Amino acid sequence: MGELKTVFWLTLKEKRDVALAVVFGFLAGLAGVALLGASGYLISKAALTAQMTTLVVMAASLKLFGFAAAITRYAERLFSHRATFTMLGHLRGSFFERLAPLAPGIFQRHQSGDLLSRIVGDVESLQNFLLRVLYPPIVVGMVLVATVFFTSFYSLPMALVVLAGAIFVVVILPAFFALRRRKKTHATGETRGEFAAASAEFLYGFKDLKIHLALDQKSAELQDAANRYEQAQQNEGLEENRVQSVNALVAFLASFFVLATGAYFVSTGELSGLYLAMLVMVSLGAFENVGPLAALPAYYEESRIAARRLEEVVDEEPDNSTGAMPEGPVDIRVDQLSYRYPDDSRLSLDEVSFRLPQGSKTAIVGPSGSGKSTLLQLLLKVAIPVEGEIRFGNEALSGMRPENVWERMNIVLQENHFFSGTIESNLRIANEQADAEQLREALELVRLEHLELSAPVYEKGRNLSGGEKQRLAMARAFLKGERLWLLDEPFSSVDGVTAQSIYSELFTHHPQDTFVIISHDLSGLESMDRILVLENGRLIEQGNYQELMDRRGYFYGLKKIEEQVFV
Repeated sequence: MGELKTVFWLTLKEKRDVALAVVFGFLAGLAGVALLGASGYLISKAALTAQMTTLVVMAASLKLFGFAAAITRYAERLFSHRATFTMLGHLRGSFFERLAPLAPGIFQRHQSGDLLSRIVGDVESLQNFLLRVLYPPIVVGMVLVATVFFTSFYSLPMALVVLAGAIFVVVILPAFFALRRRKKTHATGETRGEFAAASAEFLYGFKDLKIHLALDQKSAELQDAANRYEQAQQNEGLEENRVQSVNALVAFLASFFVLATGAYFVSTGELSGLYLAMLVMVSLGAFENVGPLAALPAYYEESRIAARRLEEVVDEEPDNSTGAMPEGPVDIRVDQLSYRYPDDSRLSLDEVSFRLPQGSKTAIVGPSGSGKSTLLQLLLKVAIPVEGEIRFGNEALSGMRPENVWERMNIVLQENHFFSGTIESNLRIANEQADAEQLREALELVRLEHLELSAPVYEKGRNLSGGEKQRLAMARAFLKGERLWLLDEPFSSVDGVTAQSIYSELFTHHPQDTFVIISHDLSGLESMDRILVLENGRLIEQGNYQELMDRRGYFYGLKKIEEQVFV
């Protein structure tokens, strides 16, 4: 039950609706029991008396009980479902509040398809917690206790039989099947997540699979995941049918023993035969309510797994820092910085230290996998170092809120998202107050003056080239207008001449700003104040362009290789 603690308390927030649902559910159960009991009494009474007044009253009572059963059942469904939907709203809100601070690094721990499955499918699964797990045993237990109490007035042994059956169907059977189900190796939630992750990868990589003629192999893997999910669902269905059959058998046997016990006491004269049919029908009516308990173990385990899977997404402690970056240009100091990705034994950054003065232009270079982008993630506080410290001015990055950090930076990443809309709407993400002239000026600075502000942008910028998307991201950075620039391969898809002209424009317009540029392109670095050279996560060289070339070290070798390739 520990995994369901949060869901339980969120459900109890709607205590009024939950209480009303329980009350009306109890009344509906009693009305159903009374309807059958009155029917049994009417049958016996009609056989033993000819008094029409008594029969008319009993017939009217049947109609009253039937009407009461319908009204109370409707009220029970109304309040229980309202409480459930409200609880789901609270759950989604609570989950989002905990998820939002973790969002920048969430995809390092979860695949997108599996994450979507948890956020949608597992949250939806928890709608059954109140309706199928928490609520039924309470109502059924109350109805059975009332039945035992009523039966005891006529025959204590028959009441004890009903009590034994009640304990068996309300407590023993659900607990047994819940434990049995927990030991099962399959879990629909897990296989659903695997299938969702495989589906998302298949759709994202469909074009590449077609190009490399690997579509059939990936389709087979996706089909295997679908089959596992289907098999898990079938197993759950079979288990639920098995539980329902056992529950129905126990309920029938309980009513049978009530009949046998009553028949015995009628034969001995200890019970009037007038009440035998009534008491048997009362027991049948009471045990008729145990049907929902058959599904309780399945829904309990489903809810428990869903709650656990949701908790796994947000179990990381949110960053509660409140500090902000200093205003204006600041120097950047990195001291003994180390980082390791989750479940990776290799250090992506290993004791990296450097200082970047305010107003400087710094390039971070190195081969693929050297740790350049990882360093940028740490500077953005998207990832948290395992060792070391980053300081902006006199303030430690660890004490700053990520949002306050990003607010003071102009950021361009390797991959930038573009929303379905227009060029203007995508630019205004950076600066909603910018007028049309400022937007056009930003486009001109990145050599996109041929694009109209009203030009459409498709989902993920599908109608834009790679170079246009990178330059549009740079235009957004221009519009933001902060004094610290963090650029990760901003022009990897742009031709060298255009890239250098944009850099020149950038440095001319912002001579006092601090620039940190990650690049695999070694051309045009002569204008940089400092170059940091990374390899295998370690900082192996630093200095300006001429110092590194004169040293004839690692950077010199990279530059010579580049010249040989492109000359």
